[in-house]
Amino acid sequence: MSTNLPGRGAAGSASPTTTPLAKTLLEAEALGRTLSRIAHEIIERNDDLAAVALVGIETRGVPLAKRLAELIEERSGVEVEVGAVDITFRRDDQPAPLSQPDRVGQPVVRASNIDFELAGRTCVLVDDVLYTGRTIRAAIETLFAQGRPARVQLAVLVDRGHRELPIRPDYVGKNLPTARSERIQVQLEETDGLDRILLVPESEEHVPGDAS
Repeated sequence: MSTNLPGRGAAGSASPTTTPLAKTLLEAEALGRTLSRIAHEIIERNDDLAAVALVGIETRGVPLAKRLAELIEERSGVEVEVGAVDITFRRDDQPAPLSQPDRVGQPVVRASNIDFELAGRTCVLVDDVLYTGRTIRAAIETLFAQGRPARVQLAVLVDRGHRELPIRPDYVGKNLPTARSERIQVQLEETDGLDRILLVPESEEHVPGDAS
């Protein structure tokens, strides 16, 4: 299985933090069951699993894609390819990182990691939270800039509503409607030291680059 993607394991994980007043919506066990269901649905809806590739959207979409690939292999015996895209610099609602790429709020360009042929494949984009849809649109553009997949599907752990583009996921872990004054924070073992989903009483505007 092609899962040798950059990321932080247990040794390099950040210490888990909880924003004051944050509400826990999903604990580790429930999150695991949710991913298991998504993996099962991907198997059910794709007759030719050998032609399926999971492409995680940086940052937390990448470990989610890896986990889904492992679950798919456990259940079907088929190894699916795993890649990653970082499309922060493709967002059309943020300034381009021309003169001050390290400034807070500026996009940071990191290389995509897709080392397999896209032509003829079903590419399942994987992200943690679906919000406006702009991140997904940019990810699709990035995919087609590198190849011509036969189909593109979308799997998200959480759909929180407030879409600004006509984008609908094929696989949804949880529908968690939120106010614009709130945001969903997904924490994963690989990046945060634990698995859980939080509802934070803070808008996405306070977290540059975090709106999907």
